[in-house]
Amino acid sequence: MGSSNWSTDAYHARQAYNASVGSSGFGYTDNVASSLPRDQWKVHPSLDPHGVTVRESRDSDAHPNSLAISVLFDVTGSMGRVPRGLQAKLPDLFGLLLRKGYVADPQILFGGIGDATCDRAPLQVGQFESGNELEDDLDRILLEGGGGGQATESYELAMYFMARHTAMDCLDKRGRRGYLFIIGDEMAYGAVKAREVRDVIGDDIGENIPFPVILAELRRRFEVFFVMPTGSHYFHDDRVRGFWDTHMGQNVIYLDDLDAVCETIAVTVGLGEEAIDLQEGLEDLAEAGSDAGDAVGKALAPIAASRGSVVVAPALDRLAADGGGADGTGTGGGVNRL
Repeated sequence: MGSSNWSTDAYHARQAYNASVGSSGFGYTDNVASSLPRDQWKVHPSLDPHGVTVRESRDSDAHPNSLAISVLFDVTGSMGRVPRGLQAKLPDLFGLLLRKGYVADPQILFGGIGDATCDRAPLQVGQFESGNELEDDLDRILLEGGGGGQATESYELAMYFMARHTAMDCLDKRGRRGYLFIIGDEMAYGAVKAREVRDVIGDDIGENIPFPVILAELRRRFEVFFVMPTGSHYFHDDRVRGFWDTHMGQNVIYLDDLDAVCETIAVTVGLGEEAIDLQEGLEDLAEAGSDAGDAVGKALAPIAASRGSVVVAPALDRLAADGGGADGTGTGGGVNRL
């Protein structure tokens, strides 16, 4: 995957077509909702994680220096606007990453997260793509709108998949971790449950994995960020904030503008790749005509202010560089000072 190229013209042509036929741009959700009772809803086959060996981000002749960027978003009721905002802002994301030279060869994966205790589609995972195929993955995501109403969703199950079912040349060839952004507003469950892994992903792991352990494993492969946008149900909930602050420290991004997710992701990656500093990133947003600068600047100021030059640590010796223990509970975050 990931051998094609992004075309903004093709994106706008598709959007115009969708508008002309009255499509929301999430065709699979529209079709399922209009044709099946809710208890028969299921993940689109191309996004079903069950039995998947790996999702791959690989170098190619067209993209010899691939960088894996994963964006997994909560698709439960409280976060329903996020995927639509991502779809609308794809040109901004690619525009900053490519035209501004933040990343030479970004390969982006989209996925959806629900609640494995009650949802029909608790985990959906697309492919790493370099081009407009990303729109196909978004179109196929089931916006189930469920969730359990207990201030928890199955973020830990998604972390397990990304830790054990991804293969990336940026890591394998160059020792550089990918980026993983989880967009949500609730807590993870306290452990990856063996039963849910077996049912949803198809692995037999034998026993539950405590949340700090799977997070530590994930951080060896990805720079991990949790993005909590305003307007979400639990944005001001101290329990939820405390959970993520404890486990991820400054890699929790509190975002005052729900529609600024794409810009926040792009600038965060630009910082991590040392392509820009924060002020340069905000200037790039203004030049691109974005009004998200204030929200992005506020959200990312703690990272920029506390760490100076923000760089990606090598994958090896990750936990030592992170300042955390073997259980992964250190709050040093996923981006490190030199």
